[in-house]
Amino acid sequence: MSRNDPITTSVSQEGSIAVLTVGGDIDLATVPAFQAGITEALTQEPTALVVDLTAVDFLASAGLQALVATHETVSKSARFAVVADGPATSRPIQLTGLDQVFSLFPTLPEALSALQSGS
Repeated sequence: MSRNDPITTSVSQEGSIAVLTVGGDIDLATVPAFQAGITEALTQEPTALVVDLTAVDFLASAGLQALVATHETVSKSARFAVVADGPATSRPIQLTGLDQVFSLFPTLPEALSALQSGS
């Protein structure tokens, strides 16, 4: 990620699970790129979507809203989980109670394990 790119996204597949890895800042200016990454991750119709925020430095309310909207859309046909371990990401999710809305994991391996085992 360069200084000119406030957000980066990449999509990978772990079996039938799509993983969207995000880096940088998720705010009002970058949420369209975040949402585009989510759309890209869902093109293969995965059984689950994991949004990995471990490389995110700032998560604004626009990003939280995008996570809720994604959960509402994805949960109709697939499972949804978020990976966040830092104060910039897990703290706002927990303070807003969103960790009660969707599954929150501290690491990607833990999220993948839980989704693969169905727990």
